[in-house]
Amino acid sequence: MSRIGKLPIQIPAGVTVTVSDENVVTVKGPKGELAQSVNEQIKVEIKDGVLTVSRPNDLKQMRAMHGLYRALINNMVIGVTTGFTKSLELVGVGYRAQADSAKQLTINIGYSHPVVVAAPEGISFATPAPTTITVTGIDKQVVGEIAAEIRAIRKPEPYHGKGIRYTGEVVRHKEGKAGKK
Repeated sequence: MSRIGKLPIQIPAGVTVTVSDENVVTVKGPKGELAQSVNEQIKVEIKDGVLTVSRPNDLKQMRAMHGLYRALINNMVIGVTTGFTKSLELVGVGYRAQADSAKQLTINIGYSHPVVVAAPEGISFATPAPTTITVTGIDKQVVGEIAAEIRAIRKPEPYHGKGIRYTGEVVRHKEGKAGKK
């Protein structure tokens, strides 16, 4: 049995979960609404405020999907109640970011022009400090993808460590030229 897949999901107060006939799980909560299509062989049941995911057999593909869909549904429940946040930091002289609004971010990262990033639906930006960017939203996958796209604008380089990195990310430094003393 899948260790992740067999764990029940507690549905908090204020959150409604529905499963349609087409096996689409919809989660509505105080922060918004998310939907996920589930494989027709995976069974999703809601009983007494607890959601359980089960599989028909022990084939390798079914075991993989069992844990996958349980994790996706759990992330949807967490997303509509508390949301997800990814934090990035800018390292380098003159590197800074400014949230023009919750939907637009301007980054000065050493190019001849400022880079403007627009937020898709359900994502908001904040800059608590000029060298810190916070990406917030209810969909974990989209939050991670947007944070990765921002990091890809200028990845941290291995010689001086300058660039955009996740908060807490460790960048391995290279020594540089071997003949330099």
